[in-house]
Formats: sequence, C-alpha cells, structure tokens
Amino acid sequence: MTDAEKEKIRFLRMEGLGYGAVAERLGLSENTVKSYCRRNHLTGVAAKERAKVCRECGVPLASVPGRKGRKFCCEGCRRAWWRSHPELVHREAYYVLACRYCGREFRSYGNRGRKYCSHECYIRARFGKGGGLDDGGAV
Repeated sequence: MTDAEKEKIRFLRMEGLGYGAVAERLGLSENTVKSYCRRNHLTGVAAKERAKVCRECGVPLASVPGRKGRKFCCEGCRRAWWRSHPELVHREAYYVLACRYCGREFRSYGNRGRKYCSHECYIRARFGKGGGLDDGGAV
C-alpha cells in the first residue's frame, strides 16, 4: 500500500466512511483497509449509510428510494469499468454445438439453439448453395 493510499484511508475514515466504503473508493480489499485502520487506531463510529460512489470515476451517486442502488454515474463509466475488468464477467453459458451445414464444432455463448457456426453456413444451407450435411452432400 502506498503512502498516498494510507493518507486517503486516514482522510476518508475521519470523514466518517466505513471500511467497505473506503475500500470501494480506493479499489482496495476491505480487509486491507480494516487491518490498516486497526493498526493505526482509526477505528470508531463510521457513517450509518455507506456513501455510494461511481465505481469508475468516484462521483457520488444519489440514491432513489425504493430502487436498487446504482453502481455507475453514467453508461460511459459502466462500459469503461467492465472493459477494464473482464475477469469479473461470469461467462458460464457457453455451449459446444455442431454446425448443421458443415459439421464443424463451435462454441455459442448464451444460445443453446444455434444451428450454424457462421452466417456463411446459414446462407449456404438456406439458399441451397449445396455441399452441406443437410442435403446429403459432403463438404
């Protein structure tokens, strides 16, 4: 942890933010912030409600009663954050399928009912350009 991060932790804790809010703002682990605060006597009463800030730019976010809390201030920040954190995307819906035209195995994300590996195979099968598995011909 850098000296600048330590100073920011000290400042944010004095402002009344909790461990989680400080960690979210600085992009650190909550346990790292908590252990640093305990070692340096920065424990105490934190704000009752975590101040929500944009994950990308740190702008404070206004909460709307009765709605799910926002994580980003705008669509641009949302896209930038997910583009820079691809390892956090849960891509669990991959399906291994066989193309009905050429027979080649391909991976499809999120669409179990996909029939063709490419647009080219679809066009050939649909408009009878011949040679596919559907019409009995060999590729």
